[in-house]
Amino acid sequence: MEPRLKTKSTPEVTGAIQQLFKVVHSAGLDPLLLELVHLRASQINGCAPCAYAGVHAAKKQGETDDRLHSVVIWRETPFFTEPERAALELTEAATRIQDGRPGVTDEVWAAAAGHFDEKQLSALVTHIALTAFFNHVNRAVREQAGKTW
Repeated sequence: MEPRLKTKSTPEVTGAIQQLFKVVHSAGLDPLLLELVHLRASQINGCAPCAYAGVHAAKKQGETDDRLHSVVIWRETPFFTEPERAALELTEAATRIQDGRPGVTDEVWAAAAGHFDEKQLSALVTHIALTAFFNHVNRAVREQAGKTW
């Protein structure tokens, strides 16, 4: 499978994305949590380059192999904190809407709101949506895992 584009975006799009990243990363969330959220959404959306990049970014921040291998089965492991579990649940609920799931229920939102303030919740939702954006672009253009932009 070959990538369809050599250049993914225009400077204007890149600048807009960078602004969104600044907002997300200025909300006071643990950068490692953001990587776990990115990885889980990318797994659900079947985006190999984003999952690959997410693993590598998390490892650079000191994430363990045990936890990285368990993101896909986070409910079944003891490796994640309660705030991480709430963020992963929010990620799955917001991402699995194409599966006919109800989306983010009041219970899922309340669990996340128990660990994150409004600014952080906004950043989490933006990060999940931004990850989906990258997942869809990468799938459309057949971006390959292991390559960097």
